[in-house]
Amino acid sequence: QVQLAESGGGMVQAGGSLRLSCAASGRTGSSFAMGWFRQASGKERDFVAAVSWTGVSTYYADSVKGRFTISRDNAKNTVYLQMNNLKPEDSALYYCAARDGIHTAQAMGLAGSSAMGYWGNGTLVTVSS
Repeated sequence: QVQLAESGGGMVQAGGSLRLSCAASGRTGSSFAMGWFRQASGKERDFVAAVSWTGVSTYYADSVKGRFTISRDNAKNTVYLQMNNLKPEDSALYYCAARDGIHTAQAMGLAGSSAMGYWGNGTLVTVSS
């Protein structure tokens, strides 16, 4: 089992920045990709970004390309999401996710939220206009 815990959410004005963190514990020796999804009120949970086990490859939703950067530090078992130039439409509950057997960032992005096996409890991001 893998436990995921997000932090770093908050309220920010449009154009501002936030950095989310996801700390993994438990069976962290597994070489799986990790990623972020988000869910706005009344909407489905959508893919945001993923990073491969090695940290070399990344994959992003079109809506965040050029503004968000995902990275990971395997020594700390932590994945980060740097979010710049935030927009009101970025407001959502952000979840960290992973799944056994998915090792590449693109595979995680294409698999979607229904395929994920491990979830954190989420961290809320609110962007005001």
